[in-house]
Amino acid sequence: MCEQFVARAVEPFRIDELWPFTERLERFGMAGFGWGAAWLTPDGAIDTHRDVRAFRDDPAGAAVVGAHETTSVLVHVRRPSKLSTLQLADTQPFADPAGRFAFSHNGDLHDVGPARRRYRAQGRIHGRADTEVGARWLEDAWDHCPTLAAALRTLHRTFGGEANLATIGRDGEVVHYAGNTENPVFTFRLGRIGLASTALYSIDRSLFQLAAPGATDRRVARPGIAVSLASDGSPIAS
Repeated sequence: MCEQFVARAVEPFRIDELWPFTERLERFGMAGFGWGAAWLTPDGAIDTHRDVRAFRDDPAGAAVVGAHETTSVLVHVRRPSKLSTLQLADTQPFADPAGRFAFSHNGDLHDVGPARRRYRAQGRIHGRADTEVGARWLEDAWDHCPTLAAALRTLHRTFGGEANLATIGRDGEVVHYAGNTENPVFTFRLGRIGLASTALYSIDRSLFQLAAPGATDRRVARPGIAVSLASDGSPIAS
């Protein structure tokens, strides 16, 4: 029952411009079991922050992350399906060791057993969450998929389950794949910033009444659609 969003804008913005929305996403989304963020740095790298505490209980971390300026960011607030995974090794987003992307997921990836055993034998599994298996798969597939949207769609087809998938690449591209029918993905704008976000596990539009009341250009992403945000934050569905 995690919640997550990606955001992008033409001009750099302070990440803490999105903190009021993040706080409400965590509160009304019944998250609060860890949080993390990944953002594009001015030199074209991806930096990350993860903490096992709730976003609201990590004010120092939020202040440090929020002071950064970026044009692309991914934020994840956690409510794991299995409370036995409450550890830093299972906290999202997962950063690619090669620095190419960061990845997070909301829902459940079902058929991860064989892949988990394979990655564990390779020394690449450190936690117990299904998201880490998805991250390892994406590391191997990244250079061979024609687009990031195609990679996320193939990842979901490989493992199945109710799963929304989000990524940020070091070129600034952000994508949110809508694959969890229990938690729709919406695109919208908060001022000059475009977002694609999960919806509080509510299949209506309560996201906008409770978490993003000032949002404009509101649209829902149909299941199976991958939404990329263009450089100006506009959604591109594929």
